Amino acid sequence: MAAAVTAVAAAVAAGVLAPTPASAAPRPDAVQQRLDALVKEDGVPAALATVKGRDGRTRTYTAGVGDAATKARVPVDGQVRIGSNTKVFTAVVVLQLVAEGKVGLDTSVDAYLPGLVRGEGIDGRNITVRQLLQHTSGLPEYVDKEGVLNDPKRYHEPRELLDAALAQKAQFAPGTQWEYNNTGYLLAGLIIQKVTGRPLGEEITKRVIDRIGLRHTYFPVPGDMTIHEAHPKGYQRAADGSLRDYTELDPSWGWAAGAVVSTNTDVTRFYGALLGGRLLPAAQLAQMRTTVPAEAVGPGVRYGLGLVSRPLSCGGVAWGHGGTIPGYDTAGGITEDGRAVNVAVTTIPDGDTAKHVERAVDEALCR
Repeated sequence: MAAAVTAVAAAVAAGVLAPTPASAAPRPDAVQQRLDALVKEDGVPAALATVKGRDGRTRTYTAGVGDAATKARVPVDGQVRIGSNTKVFTAVVVLQLVAEGKVGLDTSVDAYLPGLVRGEGIDGRNITVRQLLQHTSGLPEYVDKEGVLNDPKRYHEPRELLDAALAQKAQFAPGTQWEYNNTGYLLAGLIIQKVTGRPLGEEITKRVIDRIGLRHTYFPVPGDMTIHEAHPKGYQRAADGSLRDYTELDPSWGWAAGAVVSTNTDVTRFYGALLGGRLLPAAQLAQMRTTVPAEAVGPGVRYGLGLVSRPLSCGGVAWGHGGTIPGYDTAGGITEDGRAVNVAVTTIPDGDTAKHVERAVDEALCR
């Protein structure tokens, strides 16, 4: 494992040129053609991508329109809500606290949040921090998808969200199965706050965002519903076929599981820094990359402590996560030799379109 981390570190350390707009390319390449198809054939309002190729150069791409009403251009490398990629930021902070001796991966949740996690078949004394990060806790899901879509600007307190989860019964006994949910990361965020005595957003900013210089990435403060820099608007298609604008929303319901705003380029830099050993000691990075099967997500997919590995059509795997939030969907990954991609579309895609986004990621890494 140490040798693999060293190899990634060497690859990530290779020179990276400034992003180049798609308009500077001499001809549309496979990535541009795939983004164009997502717009023209799948009907997404906009698609954006950042790709770091085998040559170490970083290129950016856009397709579609940044505003469905005005037909304004898509901002090059515009900011988007990155949804569940936030989980990796949260997991990194937890693992940093593990490295500092302040949190134990195999310590119970109850040790940090005594008496808080109780419900039908749910007992925080029997759930470990590792199981929270790995989605093997058996905790029920707190997210009310219809509620979020119907009232996107409502503010949610973390404890309110936890109460919604604990009102349900456990999905399974801790450690016996894998099932993706957001509740484990909600609790991970509460543990971070309890151990550090600081707000989660401040810890993520200090320990991750500022540490590696992600200048276009931020964790929204309570009440912030805007996207700060140039961005494409995010939409969801209503039952009548019209587009509803979800660009401004209160991401508090996502919190530790999905609140971060970033750009494709910053996301690829984040994963490069993480896999390159700049955010975690080797021991904790190795724990993060120790995976269990997550076939419900896709064939060959495995889940670690926040990190996902997906097999590539050209061999090997890509490490990353991806995320959805009303208005935006992101997918991507980084390989052991430093190739990286992140793709964003300005709607949550349906099944076929989601597969086409994943295909765009695979093609970008395998070309």
